[in-house]
Amino acid sequence: LASLTYELLKRMQGQLNRMEAEIGDLKLRMSATEQHLGTQALQLAALNGRMDRFDERMARIERRLDLIE
Repeated sequence: LASLTYELLKRMQGQLNRMEAEIGDLKLRMSATEQHLGTQALQLAALNGRMDRFDERMARIERRLDLIE
């Protein structure tokens, strides 16, 4: 009975070790995903800033050309 229990505990330990390795891999992948999303958010903010400047320039051009009602 003791050897059967020991074998069962060894198998469980192996499974736990594999689960720990998989969780570590998932943490790395999650970090990479979060970094990617952060980069995309920064790029979107930069694009929004550029669009705002284009909007300001367009309004100034419209005013100069008397295109605004």
